[in-house]
Amino acid sequence: MPMIQIEFFHDVICSFCFPMSARMRRISKNYNNIEIKHRSFALGWEAEDFIRSFGSREAVKPEVLSHWAEANKNDDEHRFNIEGMRQTDFNFPISKPGLKAAKAAGLIGGDDMYWDVFDRIQNKLFVENKNIEDIVVLEEAVKETGISFDEWKAMFERDETENAVLEDLQLAQAYGIHSVPTLVINQKYAISGARSQEEIEKTLAKISKDEGIPLNKLQTLQMDETGASCSIVDGKWQCD
Repeated sequence: MPMIQIEFFHDVICSFCFPMSARMRRISKNYNNIEIKHRSFALGWEAEDFIRSFGSREAVKPEVLSHWAEANKNDDEHRFNIEGMRQTDFNFPISKPGLKAAKAAGLIGGDDMYWDVFDRIQNKLFVENKNIEDIVVLEEAVKETGISFDEWKAMFERDETENAVLEDLQLAQAYGIHSVPTLVINQKYAISGARSQEEIEKTLAKISKDEGIPLNKLQTLQMDETGASCSIVDGKWQCD
């Protein structure tokens, strides 16, 4: 049976990517012909991106927490600690440090190790309410996985790690991806938003049998409802 490759575009600060990652883990265990490749997408690469979108760094957290409420409904386990985050005294973190941390793990241990570090980083933010812009918090997340910390630290500091993240961002742009989570299947089809596991599996089954869609065009499949996601529209960050 040929492999089905799924490129999973996500951001460490994306609330709807948190439940989506858990679903994709379950799906990956249900099939022996699915390969998941992790791709970076930055909702707020640097502080200036937040200022352009929200007007100031301080304005980000109140707005984003309203997105968390919807993402918590979407999450099968309802893991978000919204009130805990509301009480913190740090600005909402940017994407760059966390994406680099996950990518460093992936460059060392492949997509499985990337995934482990990515999930731990997201848990630090959404459940433990820690500042994942802080290198100490990122190091804490990495130490909770099986990767060699010293190897990870050296890779995290290399220019090639940031360059690898930037390559993902360029790929997302080439695909025309403006929101996350997004799944790109066999470089042909896109599933946007935090869909249910059942819906994703039905779509994968359809794709595996479908021979009539052009192979050289990325197509967003029509579904009954729009999946929840976070996107950048006209320079503004929107989650719905």
